[in-house]
Amino acid sequence: MSETKIYRYLDSQNMYPLDPEGYLVNQSQWDESVARLMAEEEGLMLTAEHWEVIKVVRAFYQRYEMAPAMRPLVKATKNALGEEKGRSIYLMQLFPGSPAKRIARLAGLPKPTNCL
Repeated sequence: MSETKIYRYLDSQNMYPLDPEGYLVNQSQWDESVARLMAEEEGLMLTAEHWEVIKVVRAFYQRYEMAPAMRPLVKATKNALGEEKGRSIYLMQLFPGSPAKRIARLAGLPKPTNCL
């Protein structure tokens, strides 16, 4: 496994190194406080709806050992949270921009495959 370069740190105490794309270098350091720090840095306030999706993505990762790209993300969310929340529009409203990448980053996971 190649060594990931540290680009910067998430916090002032240099406890949470990030790669050049803002993903945690050491996934085992992730917890909800780290997710909150990352979200705050992005100007995002995590609500119960955000946490539901983050938990779905972390469960997906535990099962498949990869963060889901958009289509698998929508399907996994639909299966776990129902038809209404399992839509790309819903995910894009919660996580503007690139939901799959943003959720993976906030969930402390690597960048999803097939995401540019």
